[in-house]
Amino acid sequence: MARYNPFSFTAGPVNFFATLFYVALFAVLLVVHLRVPDYPSNTPQGVNLTEAWNDLQHITRQFHPYNSHANDHVRSYLLARINHVIRSKNLKSRDVEVVDDVVSNATFSSSNTTIYFEGTNIITAIRGSEDDEPFFSTNHSAPKISRRSNNGGVLVNAHYDSVSSGYGATDDGVGVICILQLLSYLTEEQNWPKRTVILLLNNGEEDYLNGAKAFMRHPISQVPHTFLNLEGAGAGGRATLFRSTDTEVTKFYRASRHPFGTVVSGDGFKKGLIRSETDYKVFYGELGLRGLDVAFMEPRARYHTVEDSTRETSLKSVWHMLSASIATVSGLASDTSDTFSGNGEPREDGKVDSGTGTDAVWFDLFGQAFIVFRLHTFFALCVTILVVAPLTLIGLTFGLSKADKNYLFARKAYVHSPDDDEPIHLYGWKGFFRLPIVFVIATGAVVGLAFLVVRVNPLIVYSSPYAVWSMMISTWISFAWFFSRAASAMRPSALQRMYGLIWLFVGSFILLSFVTVSANNFHLAGGYWALFYFVAVFAALLLSYLELFFAPKKSAYAQTFEVIEEDSRPASRPLTGNSASRSEDRPLPDDEATETTSLLRGDQRSFARTRHGSRRGSSAEEDEPGPLDLGHPYPGEQEWSGKLPSWIWILQFLLLVPITVILVGQIALLLTSALYQTPSDGNSSLFIYMSFAALTTLFIAPAGPFAHRITYHIPTFLFLVCVGTVIYNLVAFPFSREHRLKVYFVQQVNLDTGVNTVSLTGVDGYIQQIVRQLPSAHNSLVNCTTPDLVTRKELKKCEWEGLPAKVVPVEAASGNRTGSDRWLDYKIKKGNNTGEASIRIVGQNTRACRVLFDVPIRDVTVAGGVSDPRFKRTGEHGSGEVRLWHREWSQPWDVSVSWDAKKNSKLSGRVVCLWSDANSGDIPAYDEVQHYLPIWAIPSKISDGLVEGYKYFEI
Repeated sequence: MARYNPFSFTAGPVNFFATLFYVALFAVLLVVHLRVPDYPSNTPQGVNLTEAWNDLQHITRQFHPYNSHANDHVRSYLLARINHVIRSKNLKSRDVEVVDDVVSNATFSSSNTTIYFEGTNIITAIRGSEDDEPFFSTNHSAPKISRRSNNGGVLVNAHYDSVSSGYGATDDGVGVICILQLLSYLTEEQNWPKRTVILLLNNGEEDYLNGAKAFMRHPISQVPHTFLNLEGAGAGGRATLFRSTDTEVTKFYRASRHPFGTVVSGDGFKKGLIRSETDYKVFYGELGLRGLDVAFMEPRARYHTVEDSTRETSLKSVWHMLSASIATVSGLASDTSDTFSGNGEPREDGKVDSGTGTDAVWFDLFGQAFIVFRLHTFFALCVTILVVAPLTLIGLTFGLSKADKNYLFARKAYVHSPDDDEPIHLYGWKGFFRLPIVFVIATGAVVGLAFLVVRVNPLIVYSSPYAVWSMMISTWISFAWFFSRAASAMRPSALQRMYGLIWLFVGSFILLSFVTVSANNFHLAGGYWALFYFVAVFAALLLSYLELFFAPKKSAYAQTFEVIEEDSRPASRPLTGNSASRSEDRPLPDDEATETTSLLRGDQRSFARTRHGSRRGSSAEEDEPGPLDLGHPYPGEQEWSGKLPSWIWILQFLLLVPITVILVGQIALLLTSALYQTPSDGNSSLFIYMSFAALTTLFIAPAGPFAHRITYHIPTFLFLVCVGTVIYNLVAFPFSREHRLKVYFVQQVNLDTGVNTVSLTGVDGYIQQIVRQLPSAHNSLVNCTTPDLVTRKELKKCEWEGLPAKVVPVEAASGNRTGSDRWLDYKIKKGNNTGEASIRIVGQNTRACRVLFDVPIRDVTVAGGVSDPRFKRTGEHGSGEVRLWHREWSQPWDVSVSWDAKKNSKLSGRVVCLWSDANSGDIPAYDEVQHYLPIWAIPSKISDGLVEGYKYFEI
């Protein structure tokens, strides 16, 4: 009796190992993705997590957007905390300098909008131990380019303003307290940096990245050459490396205790798939620094809402970002090489000369290791393997043919020559077309379900992304198994696994070719996984080629089965290629003999060997050598496969499945976090489901060549999972208390007529249900239209006459609130030349106003603004809007504009002022929305202000 082989390519081992590896890998990936590592009991010298948490609670007590009084309170608190750290350590001003920047302002354009902004940034500079030069000159001129610190300093940035609808715990409170802890950590004697470190707490990031622009106007902005930007676009979880500028700076992130991220997110920013922007854009794109963007990214439903609070985050999340910051900044600040040095000459574009980096490929492994290498290296590896792999397989094919063992695509063999009467059939084509057919059917089923869900219940992914994943994975596996198993049962083939690997090789070859072109032409590195995918497939296929060398020679196999039957039939027929034919025509030992029973019984074959092609009876030559030993092929498969090693498959499985599941699985989870709650922003649901379907195919397809050995038990269970999840995904309500639908609020008041309009923008079909819940909308005409904002065109805007706002306080003298017509005053004066005018604007209890023009203006200046050659005041086609930000309250703006009077003799538009402070109950309409909104919905701001008061003008 043959000894049982626990690694043979049979049902038991394949079931066990396939289930074990997939379940184990999925579980590990999910745990790493969803679980935040614990913080240590002993933190590094200078770090105090209790103090950090107290700071976070203090600065997130109220909404604190730039245009709120709470913002001033947060600013005062941060200045006090910084000064406390400096005093407690007796630090000298020469070593640490605090800049309370209430001077810098910037006038710049973004598309067809001009922004004038007055900054209130807080800058803390820690002098590097190898830097003896002043941080900046006292007259605010630009510092010298050739500094002794050679590579310049390191900038660490976070913004301390929140949005008007959120407390800003992760956006960007955690980043702020990380900077406070970095100040304490880096000013410890043993941690003192060699290079100067600039800690920037900027104000105004949420409104066009204004704080970073104002920082560019301060001369100390020329000191750093590298940067670390700390951000938040969720509420807790792990802080991920969003993007980086180059390989050289990314290597310093590798020292993080728990690195997390993949370059796929960086490619998403490059291609515009991620709409949100951070200060990274300013520091890299306009200031010329090289650095990293580290941010929280989920759940997006809590982003910019009241749920972005300390209650929804944790000390674990704080430590995850802080530990990454300490490791990265310490590395950058201790590097004294010339990696980030330019040629020492001023750049014509006004950017910092920080040298030139190389495009990078980077990703983490289980949140424990971080892989980073150059995109050029990746390209070279891709080209090499794309050339070497096919040539290797061609060489092995030639070697198999020379050894007379190439059974691939072999139809038949002959004992002597093709002139023989009957060939010996090898059935080498059997199983060749199975994987592509199975692939198309399984993928088609998944894609079909994606379209079905989009049609019936498209937003179920918002609250149940893992139910969608379960549906797709179970569908793909159950369909793929059924058709693979059915094909194998009807026409068994020992080559089915190898042909499956050949098809995977062809598909991954095409995929890697596309990735290689993208890397070279478009500098996209997100396809790094395709290289490992292709190498894994190639290695597995290589083993299948080598496996064939264990097969008998085709000529020897043909001679073995050049046989005749022992009955009266005139000639023997070759076996059909099925091992069943060896035994099905053979009577059992204890069967009763009949006239048709062979004379050979028991284990003897019913066929006799012949020599030299002559056909003779089995009794003719008792002294002939015994037949070739063909081993024990799998039941029903070709006889020549009996000698193939039955354990090769486990090596192929280990080469192919784990690495593809790990790399593709990590990307799948990252994209899930980034995408699943974006439909509330107006993003396409179909794109999300198609992404899920594509990724499902990618990390399940490598198991396709082994599927026909799996028994029905697991696929049947998965089919039941498929049915259950399909039903759930089609009928379940897509939102819940934990996953609330985000809707966008704004109140607009015509200060000329007093007409007051409140609007909510959200997903069509649900926004109407929400509005019906609001008392003020019960007796009002509700009008639902397409939103004005381009980025919200896929949503629906519903507006009605709402509760009046009270954003301007009661005058002390009269005891009455000012009338809404006095919230905003403006005066327009024509200029001396045609097509010129000046506008003086004063908004009460605000420091944010706008001027919107019906025709674009050609130029604009604001009194007090400073010209900067790096900033264009208007766009290429002029400006249709001017946004104005004061650091003081209720102060006037004097704006001078010019336009093309030949095309338009008149200039008309609107003057608008904004109010964003929802802390004191002065916006009853917003309070009503928060109070009466269904439990499955949550409000957010749609623009800079919660209330917009406007007046029309014409010149």
